[in-house]
Amino acid sequence: MSDRELPNVSSTTPLFGVTFTISDNSTSENSSTSGLDEIIAANDLTSRANYAYSFLAGLGFIAGCFLLYSFIFTYRAQRRLAWLDGLLGAFCSIQLLLVLLSLHAVAYRPDYLRTTDLGCAALSFAINTASLCGLLVLVLIAYVLTQDPPSHAVLRKPGVCVALVILTSLLICLLLAGLRGPHNGLQEEGICFMDPVKASYADARFCLAFLVPYILQLGLLLSGCIRQWKSEGHFLHGSEEGPVFLAITSVMFFCQLFYGVTLRKDAHLETALDHQKRAFLSVAEFVFFSGSSASLLLVLLVHRPRRESLYSLFQQLRDCCQSPRHSQPSRNIIAPHIEITDTLQDIES
Repeated sequence: MSDRELPNVSSTTPLFGVTFTISDNSTSENSSTSGLDEIIAANDLTSRANYAYSFLAGLGFIAGCFLLYSFIFTYRAQRRLAWLDGLLGAFCSIQLLLVLLSLHAVAYRPDYLRTTDLGCAALSFAINTASLCGLLVLVLIAYVLTQDPPSHAVLRKPGVCVALVILTSLLICLLLAGLRGPHNGLQEEGICFMDPVKASYADARFCLAFLVPYILQLGLLLSGCIRQWKSEGHFLHGSEEGPVFLAITSVMFFCQLFYGVTLRKDAHLETALDHQKRAFLSVAEFVFFSGSSASLLLVLLVHRPRRESLYSLFQQLRDCCQSPRHSQPSRNIIAPHIEITDTLQDIES
């Protein structure tokens, strides 16, 4: 009896093992399918954001080129630029540079740029420097609008302002570059992220490259409001640069805030980023670069001299398109009239 039961036990053991193997395969297939769905959904989100930003970046690039042409044309015509116009022209040039630097994201997303650690660090340094220079130029515009310094003031000299903005931006970005790395090897190739997801780097970038410039702007605006209130005047009344400054600094604030908060939130996570969080961080990068394109469009549409330049350009194009048709004079076509007269001599002959 026992000899007959042993084969039964031995026969059921492999069967149980096969059943267990099949359940493992089904579980792994389900997990791989769900992981593939997450990757597809993340890539779809990144691609949609890429398409939307590409359209906005194209408009911003066209607006930036026209703004540069307008500022250069004004300078050549008048041999000088007003101080606020000069600062606004510098801001537009920096934002146009940021639009060009954002092409690395447009070209490779939903994938990422692959380059050496040194090249990736140089790209991140250039983007942070240009972004911080733009914010510091906005601080100078706020200073001129709210404090109305005299023409002989130190900050009204172009050389002093250029040196102050560039040196401050370089020092802060060098500090961020030291926190960023690379710490392994300069020539090692890998995936390039604009900003690493590190807690120390994200906190330092949020404080130095975002909070400090906007705290300075807020302090200048509040002091200007208080001074105008004491003098019973209207804040930014009669200034053509006032509305455009408020518009572009508000747009830049929300775009920079969204990216900075997203980077800090992901940097303080205890686990590695999954595909959805990495895709959302890519969307935040597109929002960050969208501030530059939106600012260029706002300067073109809100600033009255630039808007009038655009309107005059449209008028010239319309006149050029209509001139070939209206330049030809109207001609009266006269039908030929042949008159035959017979003289008396012809009849007699």
